[in-house]
Amino acid sequence: MHKIINLFLLILIFSYFFIIFNYYLSNKNIENINLNRVNTDEILKTKTKNLPILKNDTNDVIEFNDSFPNEIKDDKKRSFWNLLKSK
Repeated sequence: MHKIINLFLLILIFSYFFIIFNYYLSNKNIENINLNRVNTDEILKTKTKNLPILKNDTNDVIEFNDSFPNEIKDDKKRSFWNLLKSK
């Protein structure tokens, strides 16, 4: 009984891969893939033609913070190993 189940599973696995392999190598699938690739390019071209051009409103939005170095005047020694010491 055990050998029959193993044989059945083996046949099932081989048939699965055989069906998948035949589908992906079929002419119908190859034609569908090529048609989709061509259509995708055409759809992208038509959609990008109709895109509106937005006005640039980002002038002087970012302000440089020059006070940052003045805030950090802390000259403490920093050591990773001191963090691990128990008090």
